[in-house]
Amino acid sequence: MSSNLVSEKKLSFIDKFLTIWIFIAMGIGISLSIWFPGFVVWIRSSDFGGTNVPIAIGLIFMMVPPLAKVNFARIPKAFGRIDLILYSLFLNWVIGPLLMFGLAFLFFPENPEYRVGLILIGIARCIAMVLVWNDLADGDREVAAGLVALNSIFQLLFYGVIAYFFVSVLPGTFGFTNSSIHISYWDIVYSVLIYLGIPFLLGLGIRNASLRLKGEEWTTQKLLPSISPITLIFLLLTIVFIFSLKGESLINIPWDVLQISAPLLVYFLLMFFLSFALGLLIKADYPRNVAVSFTAAGNNFELAIAVAIGTFGIASGQAFVGIVGPLVEIPVLVLLVEIAKIFREKFYVKGKTA
Repeated sequence: MSSNLVSEKKLSFIDKFLTIWIFIAMGIGISLSIWFPGFVVWIRSSDFGGTNVPIAIGLIFMMVPPLAKVNFARIPKAFGRIDLILYSLFLNWVIGPLLMFGLAFLFFPENPEYRVGLILIGIARCIAMVLVWNDLADGDREVAAGLVALNSIFQLLFYGVIAYFFVSVLPGTFGFTNSSIHISYWDIVYSVLIYLGIPFLLGLGIRNASLRLKGEEWTTQKLLPSISPITLIFLLLTIVFIFSLKGESLINIPWDVLQISAPLLVYFLLMFFLSFALGLLIKADYPRNVAVSFTAAGNNFELAIAVAIGTFGIASGQAFVGIVGPLVEIPVLVLLVEIAKIFREKFYVKGKTA
């Protein structure tokens, strides 16, 4: 998002009421699904090579401005403190999946579809929206980008194995019926290349071309603020597309939506507060602590939805859980942005722990 988002005094009218616009976009998507079924048919039929083109376009262009802001030459900064990297990996690939696994069985012991849907979310670590939330909270962009890249590699290498373990192996040790799941390694590679690789290349290309032609001052003060609204526009369009696909379900089974929302809400809050507390404990500065905390709290719903739809079908309970995910994540993460700023005033003085 635009650099003016880091200061409350400079927030535009549109940016200041971001949460409201998000809910309006959700309502538009639901309304389209009910009153304009032809639009939903168009969205569902707009596939190319297994990828929904409208949704992919929205997700890709949503990420280009934040990535264009990243000074890629400083990405090694993310690896300047090994303890930060290690505890970030531990939170993302051990604590996060285990926490969601426990919440899935706690809230849905008798509903394997919703349970598996939650587990797929828990092991899909955030590789996109974390950059938006981190930017809003004044976090370190280079650290966030470095962690995103690291999580991308881990997803490429281990998502299938971890999904099989948590869905088909681990439940049996607790006396529950195991669920069979088959996830293609190359489908995951394909997803990451689309939703992370393309925006990375576009952002890098825009930044480098601007630096070469116009210089750093013009790039940072003119170009980047001017393209920042693209993020909000495509974020809202993506929300409209996603919610138009399952709008009728959101209206017809509100109790299920509330039930699915509960473990997701608990998950986001626990992961963020746990990560932030650990950051304070190891005396991480505020920008890095925020970057690590939002990386831990966020999830890659795009990947979870893609895997659920590809494995169980678009009408499955697993896919429905993935669709409900952003309904909870977006307003909660917006709230956590404000909480992070409050924590900065309470626990940090001039960038150092108080």
